[in-house]
Amino acid sequence: MVRFAHNSELQFAKLLDFYGIVWDYEPRTFVLEWDNEGRSAQAFTPDFYLPAYDLFIEITTMNQNLVTKKNRKARRLRELYPEVNIRVLYQRDYLNLLVKYGLEPPSQSIPPVDDSVEPLPLRFAKAAADNRAPAHGRRKPA
Repeated sequence: MVRFAHNSELQFAKLLDFYGIVWDYEPRTFVLEWDNEGRSAQAFTPDFYLPAYDLFIEITTMNQNLVTKKNRKARRLRELYPEVNIRVLYQRDYLNLLVKYGLEPPSQSIPPVDDSVEPLPLRFAKAAADNRAPAHGRRKPA
């Protein structure tokens, strides 16, 4: 079972599952800065990795201070690891997804118990269910 940090991550995982997109949750941490003894002083763990697209995704729907910090980390990651593809999904992008697919209203709180990642209630879920591939989301290793 995956323990997401925010409801926006849970909703994004459900959307990926609905479309049969394989994902990993927080599979890798990138060191961005080292101290004088070579130990990690700053690191960044993107929220999702989509293997089929070789793409990391960081979701940020929080306050502007955190957005600025995440942008700085994503920029530093690109400098140090140019072979790594990363995209930041901003609040406006996230809200556009909610509107486009008729998803539940945004919230940063996690429901108390969520034992599985099920497809989100989409307006066209009934019609799409006939053509839907099985869920392929992968879970964060225990």
